[in-house]
Amino acid sequence: MFRTTIALIAVLLIIVGIVFLQIFLSKKKNKWLGLILPLLCLGYSFLMLLGIMVYDSMGAGEILALFSVTFITANIPTIVLLAIYAACREKFKKDKEIEKMNIQDL
Repeated sequence: MFRTTIALIAVLLIIVGIVFLQIFLSKKKNKWLGLILPLLCLGYSFLMLLGIMVYDSMGAGEILALFSVTFITANIPTIVLLAIYAACREKFKKDKEIEKMNIQDL
């Protein structure tokens, strides 16, 4: 019971750390920094699909169904990280537009 609790807390801390890292990277001036973690998650989902190809005993329909379910499930973190990126960049764009308007007013 104690080990399970420690493991759960550790996983939650890792997830919170990843979210804060994504927010930190997304707020940087360089827009490509915020895409690092989503691209890593996308690459990992492709690795998962390559792992499915090892199983030869399944039929084509089963493999296609497994591919689609695995791809969608594995990309949930990618979608969440991209949503964080979009939210942070939207605020960055809005601040940049306000700065341009202030410069034009001068």
